[in-house]
Amino acid sequence: MSRKKRVKHIFVTGGVVSSLGKGILSASLGALLKSRGLRVAIQKYDPYINVDPGTMSPYQHGEVYVTDDGAETDLDLGHYERFLDEATSQACNMTMGKIYQTVLENERRGEYLGGTVQVVPHVIDEIKSKMLELSKNGSYDVIITEIGGTVGDIESLPFLEAMRQLKLQYGSKNLVNIHLTLVPFIRSASELKTKPTQHSVKMLLEIGIQPDVLVCRSEKTLSKDIKHKIGLFCNLSDSDVVGLCDAETIYEVPQILHKEKLDSLVLKKFGLKSSKSADLTDWITLTDKIKYPKDGIVKIAVCGKYAEYPDAYKSIVEAFVHAGAANNVKVEISWLHSEDLENGVITAEKAMDGASGLLVAPGFGERGIEGKIEIVKYVRENNIPFFGICLGMQCATIEYARNVCNMDMANSTEFTKKTKYPVIDMMEHQKRIKLKGGTMRLGNYPCIIQEGTISYHAYQKNLINERHRHRFELNNAYRDQLIENGLEVVGTSPDGVLVEIIELKNHRWFVGVQFHPELKSRVHKPHPLFNSFIAEAKNYRDGISVTHDQPLFDNQMIKVDNQS
Repeated sequence: MSRKKRVKHIFVTGGVVSSLGKGILSASLGALLKSRGLRVAIQKYDPYINVDPGTMSPYQHGEVYVTDDGAETDLDLGHYERFLDEATSQACNMTMGKIYQTVLENERRGEYLGGTVQVVPHVIDEIKSKMLELSKNGSYDVIITEIGGTVGDIESLPFLEAMRQLKLQYGSKNLVNIHLTLVPFIRSASELKTKPTQHSVKMLLEIGIQPDVLVCRSEKTLSKDIKHKIGLFCNLSDSDVVGLCDAETIYEVPQILHKEKLDSLVLKKFGLKSSKSADLTDWITLTDKIKYPKDGIVKIAVCGKYAEYPDAYKSIVEAFVHAGAANNVKVEISWLHSEDLENGVITAEKAMDGASGLLVAPGFGERGIEGKIEIVKYVRENNIPFFGICLGMQCATIEYARNVCNMDMANSTEFTKKTKYPVIDMMEHQKRIKLKGGTMRLGNYPCIIQEGTISYHAYQKNLINERHRHRFELNNAYRDQLIENGLEVVGTSPDGVLVEIIELKNHRWFVGVQFHPELKSRVHKPHPLFNSFIAEAKNYRDGISVTHDQPLFDNQMIKVDNQS
């Protein structure tokens, strides 16, 4: 690949309706360009005034994705990391709230020399500065910037204006706008309708932006005539109109875009020549495994407080897809609302009917906790594979303390401050913190794993690094009592103080982790714990007894094999 000194920029915008998949488009294009030898980074700009999504309800914003350096970010960064297998950082997610916060701090310091602080130029200049930050260290050839929201939203206008100015500054050979729109299929007329796309482009033109490429989502494949019509009314050649029809899995999108020659189109726009073609062998193998699993279905029950809104657990869902493909099965999720268990709407036995494993999901707050504890008790007593993440691990500890260690009504001080047995308590340094946003234990931390355990069997190494997002931990005042009664502490911080992983020795697969392993699962590198959990659930489904004395795989992460 011939290198240019100036970093190339791709801005992805969306029109017509929200939730068209700008994040998947950005991640897929990034994966294609990376496969062609380019060094790619992706960043997301969100128009809301919150400084970050860390204090937002999952019902509002879905999952909060945490980076290695402790940023609480938009869930689209999870797609970027999973597709590119590249770590993101604080610099990869910016909100309008952060922009205004910086501008106001600058004003307080007198950096604007007493002038009136305005959207233009001060806010726009700050946005442009942030948008270019990743390009300054010389590590990337292409930076993809996804602008959140839909064209026409008031909130997104400053971001679009910043993009417009940058395009004037850098020129069309260095900055390309890809606009994602919808071409709806009207069944009663049996026709694809281009008018919404035309109106979306017209909105962009009204603010001075001519998109360079249109990617059109649709139920049906776009014909040459439809592409010609869209191009004609949107000031584009036919080749600049790219179809993106619905797919069975998001992991087919790179293949669809490559077939539509989007990666070649972008390289041509930038004036770049590549001697390396995109190698999609792994993607084809993966999607075949996802769509046609040769070993059938494994049903996993997932118990959470936001079960009716799967985006709250987006990384968990995708980690199951990756692990399922690695084990040649489709993971079918049975969503269980913890309040239904707590209120007696469904029994634990009924909830687990047909399921080969249980994952108790992370979360915050007292609502539905007793339901989680009840179903943990059921799978523990019935030797069903169990995986607890963050709050799920804490619920497992509470259940064990109550029902095995005779600590009646043991609890977490998050839920009952005056409980007699606070087996889960706030971390000591957290007790002095008053602000909510960005103040939890966040980001990557090391953990030492004991050999001869399920977790060591999965990772095949003693030292791991995983991402955290929590204020509460297992209370060391009760650690010895829990261990004496059979709870195994198999993973701790390097100083041995913080409990990171618990297991039950006489259970076929019972693992609780304080960290969030789902955040490190990748498309072609399933997370070791998810891979091990699904392997055991598959064995449980098939009635196979398993001992954990042989390695599941050779390295820290297993790569999907190339056998269909």
